Amino acid sequence: MRFLLMILASLALPAHARSVTDSAGRVVEVPDDVTTVFAAGPPASVLVYVLKPESLTGWPRALRPEERAFIADPYRDIPETGRLTGRGGEANLERALQIKPDLIVDFGSVRDTYIDLANRVQAQTGIPYLLIDGRFDNTAEALRILGDALGVPERGEALAADVEATFARLDARLAEVPEEDRPRVYLARGPEGLETGMKGSINTEIIERAGGRNVADDGGATRGLVNASMEQVIVANPDIIVTWDPNFYAKVFDDPLWQGIGAVQKGRVYLSPTAPFGWIDRPPSLNRMMGLHWMAGLMYPDRWQGDLRDDTRAFYKLYYHVDLSDDELERLLEWAEGRPPM
Repeated sequence: MRFLLMILASLALPAHARSVTDSAGRVVEVPDDVTTVFAAGPPASVLVYVLKPESLTGWPRALRPEERAFIADPYRDIPETGRLTGRGGEANLERALQIKPDLIVDFGSVRDTYIDLANRVQAQTGIPYLLIDGRFDNTAEALRILGDALGVPERGEALAADVEATFARLDARLAEVPEEDRPRVYLARGPEGLETGMKGSINTEIIERAGGRNVADDGGATRGLVNASMEQVIVANPDIIVTWDPNFYAKVFDDPLWQGIGAVQKGRVYLSPTAPFGWIDRPPSLNRMMGLHWMAGLMYPDRWQGDLRDDTRAFYKLYYHVDLSDDELERLLEWAEGRPPM
């Protein structure tokens, strides 16, 4: 196997390359003309699709039927490639070698673990591997880095400017809202609603960026996803609960365990759309920009003053390359406006 990897790696070396510095400070020689990209995980696949869909060699997970209409038609049936990062580890390295892409892209953490993985995969395969910081506040810079690497700098810049304008608009609305007056928010994951993300987690960055206070906060001692107890949620007593799990949403208002929580009593439990990608996370990528419009409107309807229908149409056109029909828009907003389809 090692001998096969060395042979394939030698075939993958680009004849004409330029240097790109990724978010980890790695200087990577990238082909002048990048036509094929292997996404190392779901966040990267969204980033690549948004910037240059024709270069994406496959989805880490094949699109589900309910997701297909919200992806441009030419890219609905590209193959499932699996993932190099996260669950599954390097199980699909051979798949990447079979595809022989011009570039591998990962979008997310730039911790040492991921730097080591990028270096090892690049050394073993000879395929250049860019590691791009997936923190929400780094979104504009990520678009610029990869837009340049993919040979679409104008699109990268246009999208980066849109991200920065959205962040600036939100910051201006929140400038006069003291921390103690901001809503306390709980992210309920899973059918029981008891998996959540701690403050600072990539899964909950959107709460804090939209101007909410994540109630899952232990002062930074814990990061990432955790399992909460019902008692902890009751004590936290959030003002707003957001979830992407329809099973949890369907029962939360009738579940006696949740009846004493302020958000439930006031009907402030909201179900995020998930097509083609989640508005909160799943994955934590460019899709969160749509969620930011939605959550800002939920938390600050008087200050944000956005039109969710117009914002959704515009976002799906600009980022996902699709013109939503009235029916498709209605299907999305049944969820976002608290009217999940029965």
